[in-house]
Amino acid sequence: MFSKQNLLATLAGLVVANLLGWGIWGFAMADFFEGHTITQLMKEPVDMVWLVIANLVQVFALCTIYSKWARGHHGAGEGFKFGVWVGVFMFGTSLLWYATSEFMDLTGHVVDGVASIVFWGVVGAVIGMVFKATAPKEAA
Repeated sequence: MFSKQNLLATLAGLVVANLLGWGIWGFAMADFFEGHTITQLMKEPVDMVWLVIANLVQVFALCTIYSKWARGHHGAGEGFKFGVWVGVFMFGTSLLWYATSEFMDLTGHVVDGVASIVFWGVVGAVIGMVFKATAPKEAA
């Protein structure tokens, strides 16, 4: 769990999650989501310390689970597949939010779910690449 491989993958995943998350939700799709928001619940400004802590917890958990799931077959493709399944899980969470709250309309939640699949797929690919790059080398 606290191996060098897992910690390096967590660090790389954290950087990607923060930058890509800002790129998707904070920049590229901000106007779209604003148009589909029913009840304004967002903090202005966002508490960046807690945002980074939240991403750290999520990425560390993903790296730890990925290290068991991949069974030593690491790479961008394996990581992407893993991340996509995490994104599908988050898509379901987005639909649960639609069913239980008045945060966004259905279109907003569906698009958020699709964005989550892409986001976690990319984060997973980076995690897989770091695990592959830091894997112990086999003796020749």
